[in-house]
Amino acid sequence: MKWFGTGTRKPPEGPLPTDNKGIGSLGEEVATAFLEGKRYRILERNFRCKGGEVDIVARDPADKSLVFVEVKARRDLSYGVPQLAVTPFKQRQISKAALTWLAKNRQQDVNARFDVIAIMLDDNGRHTVEHIVNAFDLAY
Repeated sequence: MKWFGTGTRKPPEGPLPTDNKGIGSLGEEVATAFLEGKRYRILERNFRCKGGEVDIVARDPADKSLVFVEVKARRDLSYGVPQLAVTPFKQRQISKAALTWLAKNRQQDVNARFDVIAIMLDDNGRHTVEHIVNAFDLAY
C-alpha cells in the first residue's frame, strides 16, 4: 500500500451536509477534483451493476492503467478513519463491479488497480484528502 498524497483543500461553497448521502456526494466531488488535479482522466462515476458499485473509474496519467476508486468521507472519527470502511466484503463488491465494467467496456486485457481516497471533512469548511494507491487486490 502506497500513500500517493495528502492535501488540505477548501470544499465547495455552502453548508456541510449532515446526512450520509450528502457527505458521500461531497466526498466524491472532492475526490474527482483531487484526481483531476493530478491529471487523472475520469472515465465514469458511480458505475452500478448487480454485483456492486464503483465510485470513480479513471485513467492514471503515469502508466495509463485503469483505476477503480472507492471514496470514503467522514465528518469525524467516531466510526474510525474513512479507509477502514473498505472492508473485505466491500472489496468483493467493488471487485465484482470492476470486472463487470471491464467486460462491458471490452477492457479485460488492461492494467488495473484499486485505490481508496479517504476524506476528512470538518465544520470549518476544510478537508483532508489521502489517496491510497493500490489499496487492495482483486477480491471475489
